[in-house]
Amino acid sequence: MKIDGNAIRPGNVIEHQGRLWRAVKIQHVKPGKGGAFLQVELKDIRAGTKLNERFRASESVERVRLDQKDNQYLYSDGDGHTFMDQETFDQVTLQTEMIGEDQVAFLQEGMIVSIESFEGSPIGVALPDKVTLAVTEADAVVKGQTASSSYKPAVLENGVKVMVPPHIEAGTRVIVSTADATYVERAKD
Repeated sequence: MKIDGNAIRPGNVIEHQGRLWRAVKIQHVKPGKGGAFLQVELKDIRAGTKLNERFRASESVERVRLDQKDNQYLYSDGDGHTFMDQETFDQVTLQTEMIGEDQVAFLQEGMIVSIESFEGSPIGVALPDKVTLAVTEADAVVKGQTASSSYKPAVLENGVKVMVPPHIEAGTRVIVSTADATYVERAKD
């Protein structure tokens, strides 16, 4: 599907220079002289290389439609992570580099993820936006620090370090964003 160059959004997959690219960051630029353009940071889906490209509104780009299918995460075996199709019960194993090193840490047994594929071959995994994890370590609160909105470092059960509010202690379950590993809120359970 053709879209205008200025209609690219983060997360979109486009075909450019004969390869598939995912838009990571976008920035609208309006120079003092000349027309406005969209500065886009692209990441090659298969090779993992990055490219900065400018697209003007007059240019058209081929946006790729990906097939998305819900799969259940089963287990990890070294560098491979196995998922099961919810309908056919077929299993597929994806490597860490396909999922993303930072995203692998948030995989939990039984988690439902969306595997994206293009022309039958998987190219990525979309995790849920938020996950609930327990805090295993949290620094003590420094006296007088609670007056301002300050955060303290904490370690989650999956080993990821996040900044949490002072009232969060070890053993507390918190909700964390999988996109950037940031604290969202205390879990209600």
